[in-house]
Amino acid sequence: MKSFFYLQRNDRRAILATLAVTAAAVGLTIYAGSDTGQASAAAADSTATAPTAGAHKSHGRTATAYYAAGSRRVELFAFDPNTADSTQLLRLGLAPWQVRNIYKYRAKGGIYRRPSDFARLYGLTAGQYRRLEPYIRISDDYRPAAEVYAAEAPAATARDTLRYTPKLKPGQHVALNAADTALLKRVPGIGSGFAAAIVRYRERLGGFYSTAQLREISNFPQAALPYFTADARGCRKLNVNRLTLNQLRRHPYIGFYRAKTIIDHRRLHGPLRSLDDLRLYKDFPPEAIERLRPYVEF
Repeated sequence: MKSFFYLQRNDRRAILATLAVTAAAVGLTIYAGSDTGQASAAAADSTATAPTAGAHKSHGRTATAYYAAGSRRVELFAFDPNTADSTQLLRLGLAPWQVRNIYKYRAKGGIYRRPSDFARLYGLTAGQYRRLEPYIRISDDYRPAAEVYAAEAPAATARDTLRYTPKLKPGQHVALNAADTALLKRVPGIGSGFAAAIVRYRERLGGFYSTAQLREISNFPQAALPYFTADARGCRKLNVNRLTLNQLRRHPYIGFYRAKTIIDHRRLHGPLRSLDDLRLYKDFPPEAIERLRPYVEF
């Protein structure tokens, strides 16, 4: 019986080799099967995300969308490259060094006046620009004035085709910071030209805090002043400790030299705590400080 189960050394080696080859074949079969399963899962995932992209297109380009960029989940939303902060720019999928380039460009006084200007960002790829371009929104404050007011001109002309504009009676008033050109033209003595001038100056100032400011418009009719009201609470504030020289100089009450004085003071003495910190500078006499006070914050 013992001799029946006894195997020669060569036979044992042959059987062990056969078992080793069989085990290797089984292992390769299992490994190949797992790769196939992963590939199928990946294909299923890719088809699962396709409807999301289609759903985004069906809701229009202003909707928020998401896509994967490397290991990050990127969010697409409307933004102004002149004012977007670093957190927003990173959420849009821009790299940190691209965000730094945007900040450097803005710090030097650079302005993105049209969406196509953003394509000049150093390091921005064509693919990134095509993805972001539908979401770029340039504020009218940064667009060329000729474009902004040329767009308004046809509407103003259409309104002027009315034969008569009913005028306000004595005792009736118009809120300066809320009225459009159609309502402004109801004030006696105010036509299309002065109505447009009021709106333009209101945008440059950031709102009126006093009806007396209308006298700063060239040849403004004094008889029209009693028909207006103004509220300082409607004025847009400027943070004089954060804005650049180019941003500060746009305000009618600041201009280049006062903006430079503010920038120099911040550089030498730190942030402003109040406009009174500027009283020692010749560019800021008391009347200039008081006139500017409703428009600044710190």
